[in-house]
Parts: sequence; C-alpha cells; structure tokens
Amino acid sequence: MAADENVAAADNGSPDNTEATSGYEALDSNNASSVVIKETQVEAAEGNEDFPFNNSSENKTSDDKDMDLDDDPLVVRARDCFQQGNKEYRQGDFHRALQLYTEGLQLNCKDNRLTARLYNNRAAAHFRLENFENSLDDATVAVQLEPTFIKALEKGAEACVQLKLYDEAKIWCHKGLAVSFEKYIPIDYHKQHLEIAKEVGDKAGEGTSYGNLGSAYGSLGQFKTAIDYHKQHLEIAKEVGDKAGEGRSYGNLGNAYLGLGQFKTAIDYHKQHLEIAKEVGDKAGEGRSYGNLGSDYHGLGQFKTAIDYHKQDLEIAKEVGDKAGEGRSYGNLGSAYGSLGQFKTAIDYHKQHLEIAKEVGDKAGEGTSYGNLGSAYGSLGQFKTAIDYHKQHLEIAKEVGDKAGEGMSYGNLGSSYHCLGQFKTAIDYHKQHLEIAKEVGDKAGEGTSYGNLGNAYGSLGQFKTAIEYHKRHLEIAKEVGDKAGEGTSYGNLGNAYDSLGQFKTAIEYHKRHLEIAKEVGDKAGEGRSYGNLGNAYLGLGQFKTAMEYYKRALEITKEVGDKAGEGKSYGNLGNAYHSLGQFKTAIDYHKQHLEIAKEVGDKAGEGRSYGNLGSAYRRLGQFKTAIDYHIQHLEIAKEVGDKAGEGRSYGNLGSAYHCLGQFKTAIDYHKQDLEIAKEFKTAIDYHKQHLEIAKEVGDKAGEGTSYGNLGSAYHGLGQFKTAIDYHKQDLEIAKEVGDKAGEGTSYGNLGSAYGRLGQFKTAIDYHKQHLEIAKEVGDKAGEGMSYGNLGSAYGRLGQFKTAIDYHKQDLEIAKEVGDKDGIAQALCSLATNFERLECLQTALDYYISSREIFNNVRASFLLHHNWKISYRNVHKTAYNGVWRVLLLKGEHVKALLAAEEGRAQALRDIVDLKYSFRQTLTWSNSRKCSDCLSLRNVSSDVVFLAITGPYIALWTIRNGEVVQSRIKHVNNFLYQRELEVYITSLNKAASLQVSARAAVEWEKSSTQVGRDEKGTSDGSPRNATTNALRKLYDIIVAPIADLIDGDELVFVPEGPLCLVPYAALVDSNSRYLCESFRI
Repeated sequence: MAADENVAAADNGSPDNTEATSGYEALDSNNASSVVIKETQVEAAEGNEDFPFNNSSENKTSDDKDMDLDDDPLVVRARDCFQQGNKEYRQGDFHRALQLYTEGLQLNCKDNRLTARLYNNRAAAHFRLENFENSLDDATVAVQLEPTFIKALEKGAEACVQLKLYDEAKIWCHKGLAVSFEKYIPIDYHKQHLEIAKEVGDKAGEGTSYGNLGSAYGSLGQFKTAIDYHKQHLEIAKEVGDKAGEGRSYGNLGNAYLGLGQFKTAIDYHKQHLEIAKEVGDKAGEGRSYGNLGSDYHGLGQFKTAIDYHKQDLEIAKEVGDKAGEGRSYGNLGSAYGSLGQFKTAIDYHKQHLEIAKEVGDKAGEGTSYGNLGSAYGSLGQFKTAIDYHKQHLEIAKEVGDKAGEGMSYGNLGSSYHCLGQFKTAIDYHKQHLEIAKEVGDKAGEGTSYGNLGNAYGSLGQFKTAIEYHKRHLEIAKEVGDKAGEGTSYGNLGNAYDSLGQFKTAIEYHKRHLEIAKEVGDKAGEGRSYGNLGNAYLGLGQFKTAMEYYKRALEITKEVGDKAGEGKSYGNLGNAYHSLGQFKTAIDYHKQHLEIAKEVGDKAGEGRSYGNLGSAYRRLGQFKTAIDYHIQHLEIAKEVGDKAGEGRSYGNLGSAYHCLGQFKTAIDYHKQDLEIAKEFKTAIDYHKQHLEIAKEVGDKAGEGTSYGNLGSAYHGLGQFKTAIDYHKQDLEIAKEVGDKAGEGTSYGNLGSAYGRLGQFKTAIDYHKQHLEIAKEVGDKAGEGMSYGNLGSAYGRLGQFKTAIDYHKQDLEIAKEVGDKDGIAQALCSLATNFERLECLQTALDYYISSREIFNNVRASFLLHHNWKISYRNVHKTAYNGVWRVLLLKGEHVKALLAAEEGRAQALRDIVDLKYSFRQTLTWSNSRKCSDCLSLRNVSSDVVFLAITGPYIALWTIRNGEVVQSRIKHVNNFLYQRELEVYITSLNKAASLQVSARAAVEWEKSSTQVGRDEKGTSDGSPRNATTNALRKLYDIIVAPIADLIDGDELVFVPEGPLCLVPYAALVDSNSRYLCESFRI
C-alpha cells in the first residue's frame, strides 16, 4: 500500500495502555488510606485558633435546628448580638464586642447552645482585655450549659494558667482531652500542661507533655517537630528511670520516622520499644510494638513479614482481652493482604474489624473499617460499592468530629470517582480533603491531596495543571522530610510528563523515585518505579529496554507476593511485546494478566486485559477474535461504570473495523467513542445529527483521540476535507493539553490528507513537523511513519530518488521495531517509486515481497470471508502492482496470470461468503500458465480488463493465444478511487440512456406500424442519448479496437467494469457494439 495512505489512527494500533498511565502510582490515596498503621500510638490532638466561636461558619448538625427558630424574636435578636459582637472582635474592638455579647445574654433566650456560645465568646473578649477571672467565670458557665464545648474548656484552662491556678488548669485540660473525639487535639493544651509541669517541677509530667506534643505534631504531619519533642521525652524518661515512658518514646519516635517514610529507622526504634515492653512485662505495649513493626515492613513493601507481625499483635490482643486492639490487628492484616492483591481475604479481615468496632462502641474504628472496606472493594474494581463504604466512613467521621477521618474519606471518595472516570467529581472531593488538611494543619494530608488532584487533572488531559499539583506535593514532602511522599511525587510527575509525550523528562523523574525507594528500602515502590520506567521507554520506542524494566517489576511483585501487581506486570510486558510486533508473545502475557485479574477479582484489570488482547489479535489480523475481546472489555467497563474504558472500547472496535476496510462501521464506533469523550466535557451539537451529549468528566485527551480516529476513518472513505477538519480539531486539543506525541501524530495525519488532495508541498510541511516531533520525543514508530509519508509526497512531486531514500529509512525502522504491517507498506512504496523510475525488476521484487507479507496476514482470517475481501481491497496496491509491472516489462502472459490469480482469490472469498462453502471448492495457489489459459479452444476474441490506479489494463486473446495488452490512463486521474467513481457514474447514466432508448423504440413500434424497418435507423434520437455510452466505449473498446476481429467478443471485467452495458456501447459512427459483435 502506498504510504500516502498510511494514516495513523489516533490510537496508532497500540494496545489499551491503561496500565502504562495509571497502573502505577495513579491513585496514591488508596495506598495511603487503606493502611491503618499509627492509630495504636499517635495520641489525639486538635488544632487551636485564637478566635471566638463563630456559629455561622460551623457545619450544622441536628442540634442546629434549635438555632433556626426564626419565629422566636428573642433568639433572632440574641443571634444578631452574637454576630455583631464577632464582627467587632475581628476588628479588635474587644470592649464593644464585650458589650454586644452581654446584650445578647441579657435577652435570656431559650436557646441554650446559643447562650453557651455567647458566654464563650464573652470569655474570649475578657481574656483579651486581661480580665482573667471574668474570663474563667464565663467559660465555667458555658461548660455548665454545654459540657462538651471544647473551646470553652480551652478558654477556662488558659484563664487558670494566667491566674496561676495550675491544679485547676490541669483539670480543665484533662476535661478537654476526655471530651474531644477529634484526632487533632489543640497543641496549646499540651503546651499549657508543659508550662505547669515545669513550674511545679514535675519532671514526669514534663516528659509526658513532650510526648503528647510530639504526638500532636505527628498527627499534623509535622514529623520533624514531633521527633524533637519525642527525643526530649526520651531523655527525661531515661533521666528519671521511667522504663515504660522510655519504651513509649521509642515507639512514638518509630511512628514519626514511619511518617517520614524512613522505614528502617522506624524499625530500629520499634524494636527497642518491643525489647523494653518484654523487659517490663508490658503485654499491651509488646502487642503495639508488633503492630507497628508490621506497619514498618508494610511500608517497605515486605507484606508477608508485615502479616507475621500483625498476627503476633492479634494473638497478644486476644490474650489480654483487648478487643479494640484485636480489631485494629484485623484491620492491619486486611490492609497487608490487600497490598498483596488478595482483596477478598482483605475484605474478610476488615469485616472482622468492623464487627468488633461495633461491639465495643468504637465509632472511630468503625469508620476506619468502612474506609478500608471501601479501598478493598475499589481495588477489586467495584467502585460503586467502594463509594458506599467511603460515604459511611465520612458520615461517622462527621458524627464523632474526626476531621482527619473526614478529610481521608473525601480523598478516598475522590479516588473512587476517579476510577469511575468521573474526574471532575473526584476533583471536588480532593479539594474538600485539601481544605480540611489545611484547616487542621495536616501537611502530609495536604501533600496527598495535591498529589491526587494532580492525578485527576492528568486524567482530564490537563497535564500542565497536573504537574503544578504534583510539584506542590513534592515541595511539601521535602518540607516535612517525607521521603516516601517525595518518591511518590517524583513518580507522579514522571507519569504526567509521560502523558505529555516528554518521555525523557519522565525517565529522569522515575529514576529519582527509584533512587528514593531503594534508599528507604521500599520494595513495592521500587517495583512501581521499574514499571513506570518501562512505560516511558515504551513511549520512546525503546521496547527492549522497556521490557527489561517490566521484568524487574515482575520479579519484585513475585518477591513480595503482590498478585495484583504481578498481573499488571504481565500486562505491561504484553504491551512491550505488542510494540515489538511479537503479538503472539504479547497475547501469552495478557492472558496471564487476565487469569490473575479473575483470580483476585479485579474487574477493572480484567477489562483492560480483554482490551489489550483485542488489540493484539487485531494486529494478527484475527479481527473476529479481536472484536469479541473488545466487546467483553466494553461490557465490563459498562458494568463497573468506567466511562473512560467504555470510550476506549468503542475506539478499539472502530479501529478493528477500520483495518477491515469497513469504514462506515468504524465511524459508528468512533462516534460513540467521541460521545463518551465529550460527555466528559460539554454538551454540544455534533456533526449534522446535533447530538446532545451530557457533561460528565471533561476528558480533553480522549476527545482529541476520537477526533483523530474519525479523521482517519473519513480518510479511508476518501472524504479528505472532512478528515482534515477532524485532524485539525485533534491537533488543537493536543497543543492545548501539551501532548507533543499527539501533536506529531496530528501533523502526520494532516499531511496524509493534504497529500490525497494533491497539495503535496503542504503535505511535506506537515510530515516534516511530525518527523521533528517524533525525533524530539524519541518516537521510533512515528519517525518511521513520517519517513514513509514524506517518501510518498516526494514521489507524487516526481522526485522519486528522494522518495526512495525516505522509504528506505521507513523500512529500516519498521524492521527495527518488528512492525510487519509497516514493513509490507514500506516495501510496497519502494516498489511504486522504482516503477516510476522504470527500474521494473527491482519494483517487481519489492511488490512480490510486500504481497507475500499481506497474504500471510490475510490467511489468518480463516472463515471470515467478508473481512478478507475488505482487507484485500485496502492493500490492493501491492496486489495490482505485480501484474502491472509484468505488463510494463512486456510479460503479458505472466501479467495476466497474476491478475487472474488475484481475481480467483477474490472470487473464492465471494463464493464462500455467499454460499458458506468450506471444503467443497478447492483452489490452487500456484497455477501454471497452461492451467490458467485453458482458452485455447475458445474461438471468440476475449478481452480481460483490470483497474490499477487511474489506469485500465486490457488484454486481448484471439483464438486462444495472447495477442497484446494495452493500458489506458483515464482523464489524467491521480487515484484509483477517482477512476472507479467516474466509471460508476457513467454506468448509472448509461443505464438511464438505455432505458430511454428502449422507451423510444417501443413508442415508434406502436405508432408507426408497417413502416419500413430501415426507418428505425434514424440517428437523431440515438445521438441525443449516447454521451455516457460513447465515453465508456472510448475508455474500454477504443484502445483495443485494432486488436479484435470476428463476430463474437467476450469481456472478462472486474469492479465497476462488471456493470458496464457492453452491448449498448456506441462507437464514433453511433453504432452499438452489439451491431458489430455478439457480446
């Protein structure tokens, strides 16, 4: 096939590379939130703000209904005083604020909650005015009205400190700690406790305060500050000989280093805690140490070791009757098994955790269980179920005031909607997580939110925005010393640059991730880095290097027992072999991925495997099998609500039908793909059908891909201007999202379309832009395609030697990457240009080599005869080139043989398709001249006709002997399709003329009875109706008029020539052909 027809479908025939972009690191929050690793040690702490309570900014609960009694005028006036007082307080006018709060209290409204807040805020105003006794009095009344009012408790403690009532201050602090359900206890409490302990000389209390401050800062993600405080606690514990306190300090230091991703250091500290716990006989502490060591090894990716430790923790919890600890152990075991890809086992453990949490009334643990169950079901691809569980976690977190849990729930909901392809909804949830993380000062959570926002925007095709978010995550990770988070950020940045086609930059980031993973001993992270490096090298066309990295990733997943990761590695290896053109090997790997996905219940992975298998079978020419697999992918995508996967399935089905030459079917599927992609963004009128498509997730990259595929399909139909419109929209989107590789592909497709319009210089400009980008991003396949298309354009300009140079470079790259289809096309293009240079033997050799490869693919279609017909039509340039060159060489018999062999091949396909023959007919693939020319006994003249490009070839046989052949170039057409369309139009016009002539003859015969027959030879009506018939005569008969004789003429046509009314053709003397010959 001439390379100017070598239009790249937007998916470029590649497998469904969902793994390549999201199989690694895509949803980091799932990893972060599904492992409950620190709750046994980190003490609760709440962030403090020095501002009076403002009811208008609080999230309302059912109690707030009491404050909405607008029909009570006293409540309305009291609330107005409350809000006006807050306004004056914000402006620093504490006297006026005090007055307004007092006015509100004097109204004596029946809303106790509002009254408590008025007392609390008046206490804050008194405190600012240094009226500490009045402040304490008001705080006391506020707590009497509402005993769990945390801000009033805080204000009372602060007032006691200022009044040097330290014992009372301790009581206020302990009350505050007792009633707070939030994970983040105000740090000021602990600082006040520390101040009191120092003042009264309580060394043990001082140490405890340091420890609590360390835990509080650890809860905020400020692990370095936490470590400083825990070290001070450790120092005092050693000084006073407090072995239990020393052990707790070691444990908390281990937790802080765990938070920083320094897992080996964490292990050292937790082992010291374990040693002391055993020494002093602290069974509960021993169990917590085992649990924390399990979390450390989990962080290292050594999940089996983690499980061993968590089981020891579980055993001790049962032994000492610690039901809550038993529940936490079940939760941690569930997380570890989840990381091994054993999601069903994980679910069983999380359900046991949930059961115990409900039994002991542990609402926070219940919420955590729901969250972990959500993550496990999400890993199974059951995202809707996952969302239900995460919403239950969110509900409980709000109920108990767990801001950290609330934020985590928002993050996990965002991740679940991300997996469903609802990226805008995901972004909304991640922004709520971010807001909460900032509110409570959780730097680690803030970083995670930025990372997840980056992933969501990346999935929307907004890669530059994604990169900005990932850089913020990186900045925070460095700030708090979170090595694991830093590595994750590098990995996500690599994925974003990979999506932009900037593979070399991606590789640099992935190598940094790999370096950190090795440094902290994170085997799982090391495996992900290898996988991502494989993806980047795959994008560069360096398939063997990619394969090496994928194999390393596979080795690690097996080592740590990660079944799900093992499956993804098989899938990625399949993609690498696919890119090398080794489709059978690719299929073997994808089948292993499919087997594991089914084993662990990973529906999303199962769907991707079906899609990749379909792409591989498509490249083998087994289109029926390919279509079956893509339909299975489509079914699963619909089942789990994966709109993006649904869109890819439609696109792949379209590409399969495109390869068959069934362009209208292909367009139908690509339109559905476009509908899915544009559902992601906006509702618009599409084409002439004015399709209304709903906004969903705004997938710009997917929309661009659909435009590209539609352009390619219209190109195949010969509607090049329409194709150009679509490719320009594809190009615009590629530039908008910064996709260099996609931009290059769009340039190439535009070049091909302009080439078919005869605008070869414009085509060359576009192809050179494609070539430049392909080299820039290291895209070997794109580089080869550019060379081929440039060769075709220069060939059309008559610069055949330049064309040959480009096609040879195309051939070299196609061989290098193992692209069999590309090799065949390059050989065909070289043949075409050598033919134009009249190097006929060289051209013949290239055509035969090209035809052989195409026949190998075609033979694999087995019983799908309609596909064989379509496929041969797509690649007919190579088939026709063989007999055309033989004809030009003067080897008329061999040329006719070659043409008839192809005709016999096509006839067999049609007969088999029509009558479902299997073995009834036998056809020889290699016929001798004597076999094919069994016409020696035919006395008639025989004319064989064939179309090649804009030419009609004619062979004449007289009395069973080949006489001569002729070639007719019709109307200076450039392409075969132009000639076929022209003949078809002439056939239609001729049919009308024959019908009109018959009507005239019938009318004459009925009105002029008895007239002499010679009267019917009047030429005037015939002259008026013979334009199309005369043109067909000039095209078909005139070139060989001097070679035919006798009274009988046999035509053996093909294509649109079969419908020509040969008997009615009119010569220059207005005589019908049937008047000279029996046809």
